[in-house]
Amino acid sequence: MGMQTPISTSFNLPDGREVTIETGKLASLADGSAVVKMGKTMLFCSAVSAKEAREGQSFFPLSVDYQEKFAAAGKIPGNFFRREAKLSDYEVLISRLVDRAIRPLFPDGYMNDTQIIINLISGEEEVLPDAFAALAASTALAVSDIPFAAPISEVRVALIKGEYKVNPNRSELEDAELDIIVGATMSDVTMVEGEGKEVSEKVLVEAIKVGHEAIKVQIQAQLELAKLVGEKALNKREVVPTPENEEVNEWVIANGKDAIYEVAKGQLPKNERKSRLDEIKT
Repeated sequence: MGMQTPISTSFNLPDGREVTIETGKLASLADGSAVVKMGKTMLFCSAVSAKEAREGQSFFPLSVDYQEKFAAAGKIPGNFFRREAKLSDYEVLISRLVDRAIRPLFPDGYMNDTQIIINLISGEEEVLPDAFAALAASTALAVSDIPFAAPISEVRVALIKGEYKVNPNRSELEDAELDIIVGATMSDVTMVEGEGKEVSEKVLVEAIKVGHEAIKVQIQAQLELAKLVGEKALNKREVVPTPENEEVNEWVIANGKDAIYEVAKGQLPKNERKSRLDEIKT
């Protein structure tokens, strides 16, 4: 097959650290692949999707797996078989962070088996790789022909000694009052998850805004990389929309939409809200 020529672009985090995203060198037979590098930290992601949906498929079978190999720290597994174990709870949680951010951006009616695998292939003690997992996944999708509405990314935002920091080092988080991961497209925030001490709503909103601004830079880098890749990345597969039952849709809109909207905006207590929704269902 010959030597593959990588295509790459880079951007800087707000504190000046450089991040490089690259494609074309590894997993050339996958629909899309990407490598994210910052210092000695390196994540690799491959994205593969079936050309057709299975017969009778009624849901979108997307699987996202984030894996941290012992080799990323220069070690060999210490068990008898010298093999990697199943995903840890931490790896499962990172997989879910990525899944929740990207799943809504696949088109309605797309039912093809799709697999996203993210591997940490080199790590540093001070760098938290979980904040780069979604960037790797989105970049792999951006340079593929898999239908995907828009690139996304995720960043960690921490409030440390009164200052917002994007993707802080592990040791810096020890003094964090707030630690959240924000996922977003260029225009919308899609996911927020985190922990922290009690902070005001204003502080939380500002943290989300700081994260979104950092994400916009990362998305722009993905769009530039897709342009460099060319036709494969810019022309996505055609999706045949799944036929909908218009009669059912019209009935639901006529009998439930307004009532549900009134309950949702009514700021009712939890029990009363649940009772009202149950009444609408019956």
